[in-house]
Amino acid sequence: MFLLKIKQMVVEYGEKIVKEGLVVATWGNISARNCSNDVFVITPSGMNYAMLEPEDIVEVDLEGKPLKSGRKPSVETPVHAAIYRARPDIRAIIHTHSTNASACAAARVEIPCVMEDMAAMVGGPVKVAKYAPSGSQELAKNAVEALGDRNAVLLANHGVVAVGRDLAEAFKICLVVEKSAEIFIKSKIAGNPVPLTEGEVKFIRDFYLNSYGQR
Repeated sequence: MFLLKIKQMVVEYGEKIVKEGLVVATWGNISARNCSNDVFVITPSGMNYAMLEPEDIVEVDLEGKPLKSGRKPSVETPVHAAIYRARPDIRAIIHTHSTNASACAAARVEIPCVMEDMAAMVGGPVKVAKYAPSGSQELAKNAVEALGDRNAVLLANHGVVAVGRDLAEAFKICLVVEKSAEIFIKSKIAGNPVPLTEGEVKFIRDFYLNSYGQR
């Protein structure tokens, strides 16, 4: 029953990333994991988000192997599996091809932490993972290394991966990274963008995690 609820939420957030222009057609992918951490569900390969039903969402183990017959999981399942193995704190992952973040990925330029909301939600600059073909174990390894303890990473010549404590947070991070990428690109036209210092980022991140919002 719990997995069914997660699958329903994955379908809902698939519609949201399309509506926000973070992906086009069938690109990108979304996953979330269960409370015992040993299973996650992920969008199927090559299916239109508008056509997805909860039964289309694929159950896989932490090695990325499907647990049931049916739909093929996303080609980027190895990336999701590797992140879940490396980061027990992460419960949801959204991979998008948003325009400005993808421009940085194409240029292989990290997005510096020039905005406070990015410091709060990402926890530092969005670094670029070394290039490797989509769906490869090499890309999965590179993504985990570049992600570190932050909440977003760029895949060189590809797009952006956002991670969070739930799908709502991962989705918000997708939006913040895209906005930050746009601001970074425009600020380079206006002048020289000034990144926040490590100390400033740490203070903002700690405040977001421990004091921000209704508690």
